[in-house]
Amino acid sequence: MKMYYKSEYMSPIGNIILCCDEKENIVGLWFEGQKYYADNIEGKIIENNSLKIFKKTKNWLNRYFSGKKPDIKEIPVKFIGNEFRKSVWKILCKIPYGKVITYNDIAKQIANQRGMTKMSAQAVGGAVGHNPISIIIPCHRVIGKNGKLTGYAAGLDKKTKLLELEAL
Repeated sequence: MKMYYKSEYMSPIGNIILCCDEKENIVGLWFEGQKYYADNIEGKIIENNSLKIFKKTKNWLNRYFSGKKPDIKEIPVKFIGNEFRKSVWKILCKIPYGKVITYNDIAKQIANQRGMTKMSAQAVGGAVGHNPISIIIPCHRVIGKNGKLTGYAAGLDKKTKLLELEAL
């Protein structure tokens, strides 16, 4: 059975649970009570606040919540999910700080990658919603058609606050 470790971080907008694998790659970052919490983890999760990756990630989050723009690449992440979801999450990683894109924009990129004429924005929405590494993998920067705020597994109130923090 695989072992995973967790630690908690109190952010200005709620408690966050961090999760890493045995190699200290972040595999989860969820707000407490978030939909799909740890649904990508198959194994035992043990609390361990002494791991270097948690200190590094908490430092990243401190900088983020203080209005700085820490780079996604500073934190080693490992995606646990099917290939479709991973392809969507990789696109999320490329959304610049302070910018938003639509589910349809992502669907077009996935269709292009796969040599398809189109892809369902709804399917993309499902993958975005199951992003297990909130904030660092910025799924909050994905909006609906016509600029509408739609869906966020931690709640639209959190999505709104994250976008406000990024001055969007």
